[in-house]
Amino acid sequence: MWIGFFIRRTVMEINYEEYVAGLVAKGRAAQKIAEGFSQEKVDAICEAIAYCATIPETALKLGELLTEESGMGVPIDKQLKMYSKVKGSWTQMKGKKSIGLIESNKETGIDIYAKPMGVIGAVMPVTNGEATPVVKSMMAIKTRNAIILAPHPKGKKVNAAVAEMVRGILKKFDAPEDLVQAVDDDKVSIECSQHLMTQVDFILATGGTPMVRQAYSSGTPAIGVGTGNVCCIVDETVEDELERVADMLKRSKSFDNATSCSTENNIIVVEAIYEKWVQAMANDHCVLFREGSPEKEKIVKTLWPETPANHVLNRQIIAQSAETIAKLAGIEVPEGTRVLMVEENGGFGNEFPLTGEKLSPVAGVRKAKDFDDAVKKMLSILDYQGLGHSCSIHTKDDARVTLLGDTIPVTKVVVNQPQSLTNSGSWTSGYPMSMTLGCGTWGHNSISHNARWKDLLNFTYISRQIPNWQPQDDELFSDKTRAMFE
Repeated sequence: MWIGFFIRRTVMEINYEEYVAGLVAKGRAAQKIAEGFSQEKVDAICEAIAYCATIPETALKLGELLTEESGMGVPIDKQLKMYSKVKGSWTQMKGKKSIGLIESNKETGIDIYAKPMGVIGAVMPVTNGEATPVVKSMMAIKTRNAIILAPHPKGKKVNAAVAEMVRGILKKFDAPEDLVQAVDDDKVSIECSQHLMTQVDFILATGGTPMVRQAYSSGTPAIGVGTGNVCCIVDETVEDELERVADMLKRSKSFDNATSCSTENNIIVVEAIYEKWVQAMANDHCVLFREGSPEKEKIVKTLWPETPANHVLNRQIIAQSAETIAKLAGIEVPEGTRVLMVEENGGFGNEFPLTGEKLSPVAGVRKAKDFDDAVKKMLSILDYQGLGHSCSIHTKDDARVTLLGDTIPVTKVVVNQPQSLTNSGSWTSGYPMSMTLGCGTWGHNSISHNARWKDLLNFTYISRQIPNWQPQDDELFSDKTRAMFE
């Protein structure tokens, strides 16, 4: 009785509205000072953050801390993620103007001035809790904003460590440390994040669909992400390159134990090369379980224990290794297995849970009669889950790439590349480095691109008079159109 009383009393005593208001007030005071910073100063701070965060020992330590705290992922992969995303984000910022006059167009008479938004509320996922707070902090400082980092409960220690590191760097540059704040460990909660969303000037939300929708419904301007359920086509034109294809699929699907929303959740292979592809994958430590096998049933029940009643993913399998998941399912697999693949040639949707996102190195595999059939299957999968996010194809036929670009309702089509190592930017693709991937209105998002530092700026447009550019009607409207209505 008394224990319950004290627990209830402790919970009731946490006034999240007041607590968040204190963080926001400190952020506003720091941000007002930052408004007077020069371009050189903000760039120097961002450079220092990028450098310190990617010192090998530091990057690995943050990866190890998150893996230990969350029980998810692979420390060395998280270290590599820090190298690419943090260095890549700094590369994109370096030498770019984010203060004052950033563009002057004499032809249009328009000058554009960049200005900060104020205090940014950054909501972070546990899956990428090591790099996301670093990148978002750099984005905020580049644009002279303050930022409050609100982590997932299983990522609060690494979030605090990142904030402490950045605050130390700010101090070295005689900048207010409260430009970057972390929600205190004992305050990390859904309630705290909800109050944060209503009090800040802008929300940069990365995480699960429910949280992102809360951000958009908070009444505060926001950028969020959509649900990932990447679908990949392997067609017959790459029959002589299946070893290369297998290597890319394995590396993408197993990286950091598939913490990324960009891993290939469903792979559709054209029938003519299907068995050769299966063998190529097997040669590269990827095991396939056939339709109707007891192993398939075990995998499905391990991932979704209460299916078909509901499709809640088993938290115990999220971002675990393929061998760990196989053991949980009571299945023996060869030592060194990197990816588990399960055939699903039935239907789509709730009755076929392999259609959806798995957040693990487990992929659903489907056989297609031909490329057109593969496209139909892709559309059916995305219609169930993953609209707006991305898809990929391994092909030598560029016309097929064009068709996907024209018809598939996604913001990214990745061609002949490992999807999860490409979607959020890479050194061998033109996608911007980012930890927040916009999915357009298909995914209930406000943007279709990878969020970057420029998305945290307000702009003032100055207009000066220019020569009249109004055309005559006979120049503006064709004879054919005018004749239709005479």
